[in-house]
Amino acid sequence: MINIKENEKLSILNHSCAHLLAQAVKHLYPEALFWVGPVIEEGFYYDIDLGGITLTEEDLPKIEKEMKKIAKDGKRIIREEISKEEALEKFKNDPYKIDLISRMDEKDTIISCYTQGDFTDLCRGPHVETVKLLKNFKLLKVSGAYWKGDAKNHMLQRIYGICFETPEDLEAHLKELEEAKERDHRKLGKELGIFMTSDLVGKGMPMYLPNGYIIWEELENYIKDKEKKLGYNHVLTPPLGNVELYKTSGHWDHYQENMFPKMEVEGEEFVLRPMNCPHHMMIYGNTIHSYRDLPIRIGEIARDCRFEASGALKGIERARTFCQNDAHLFVTHEQIESEFKCVVDLILEVYQELNIKNFRFELSLRDPEDKVKYYPDDEMWNNAEDTLRKVLDHIGIDYVEKKGEAAFYGPKLDVQVKPAVGNEYTLSTCQLDFCLPMRFNLNYIDKDGSKKTPVVIHRAILGSIDRFIAYYLEETKGVLPLWLSPIEINIIPVNNEYHLEYAEKIFAKLKELNIRVNLDSREEKLGYKMRESVMKKIPYALILGNKETESNTISFRKYGSEETITMPIDDFINKITEEIKNKGN
Repeated sequence: MINIKENEKLSILNHSCAHLLAQAVKHLYPEALFWVGPVIEEGFYYDIDLGGITLTEEDLPKIEKEMKKIAKDGKRIIREEISKEEALEKFKNDPYKIDLISRMDEKDTIISCYTQGDFTDLCRGPHVETVKLLKNFKLLKVSGAYWKGDAKNHMLQRIYGICFETPEDLEAHLKELEEAKERDHRKLGKELGIFMTSDLVGKGMPMYLPNGYIIWEELENYIKDKEKKLGYNHVLTPPLGNVELYKTSGHWDHYQENMFPKMEVEGEEFVLRPMNCPHHMMIYGNTIHSYRDLPIRIGEIARDCRFEASGALKGIERARTFCQNDAHLFVTHEQIESEFKCVVDLILEVYQELNIKNFRFELSLRDPEDKVKYYPDDEMWNNAEDTLRKVLDHIGIDYVEKKGEAAFYGPKLDVQVKPAVGNEYTLSTCQLDFCLPMRFNLNYIDKDGSKKTPVVIHRAILGSIDRFIAYYLEETKGVLPLWLSPIEINIIPVNNEYHLEYAEKIFAKLKELNIRVNLDSREEKLGYKMRESVMKKIPYALILGNKETESNTISFRKYGSEETITMPIDDFINKITEEIKNKGN
């Protein structure tokens, strides 16, 4: 594997290790049949038919032991190129391989297989030279997977694994996986009572519990307040629309695979909306506009629905229903730069206040060769992309260009965040659109009395509020800043008989100031209540005993600190109200 890039090395290692897994499974389960074993972002997997046997996590150590035994033997891995006829004969007892081979055209495809000891598998390769290079692996999990990903087909066993060159690299990766488990927003969401899911409600349709809705509502108010100060007008539009609306916008032709099926009611065809721009185009077109009215900034916290395959669903990070912090700015050509700059400034302001530091900008462009994905108007695209480049260069934003990542109607600036664990993804976006205003025949009356078509800037600052909450939970490990915490202060009287009355007075005073406060008056030991307060990650625990009651003070302990601080109640109120106001900065 000399002169091969690092990611290619890992790909080859993991591809080879998938075959090592299959060989070990064949030793332990001689009747096993194999579908495919590809390399994926997190290692590899193999889909296996074990007849009536269902594997569990407890079976993985046994398979690992056999894999290590095979690797220790150090057999060479031998590649062989064969004809389609030879391949059909070689794998005649494996219907899954026969299915693969039957769909190959040997004139266009080199049919190859790899043999290591007593095991031969169909594969394009390449592979490592010997199985002894495959000793730094770990099997991660087992799950079910439909053959060919089709729910109409029978279920196979999918075993996931990872392989590295060195034991140190493997150990580091396993530690990262453990860290990811601790930060997983699905785990934190359950522990902190933030959201729930139910198959009876529907896959990919999370429901926010009271604690979660507090976080959601605080974020909604936070971003809407900023938008109002910048001249945005907020609207409310329905979460579905007539199919003709999406045919007009172009989503029906370019985005239909991500939409739910249409519904027919009283002769009309409706669809759950995947995004909000068509509705906002209609709102703009509802009245006549002068050039003096522009820019017009329409904002909405809008619920959308997109079809996601069940295997891609992940809590509130990736769901089939979600709410976007969406807005559409209707501007003249002369206003593009100033309005785009205002959006970028807002993104940077929010990121600074919310302590988001690890991010970068991508300019997402179309792929001119893709005549299906993108709206077919070369002049429009060249104009939009050149305009956006000039704007970004002029306002001094560092960015990289990504061909083929634009929306179907125009180029966009995406903000890619790198979370504490896992791969980066898009959080905020700002898109330049010359297309939809034309498709909806939108216009404004210019200075000379002529009709002009406005340009639309699509933008989302928090993106999907749901995904943002998932991101923020994982970044903070659930230790949210005071202003976002469902319970900001937990009051714990040392002894209800002597201290509860004073605790109730403090509780009422904080409650009157709209501070989210809990009074733990249960007949439990102080240590138990303190531990539970820490488990719930409540920012402040107030401990009220004799000293506090007699001196009209409070003692508090901040989450993550062992230090107990005593101060007058008014000083404490000033401290926390300032912390809430400044978002913890």
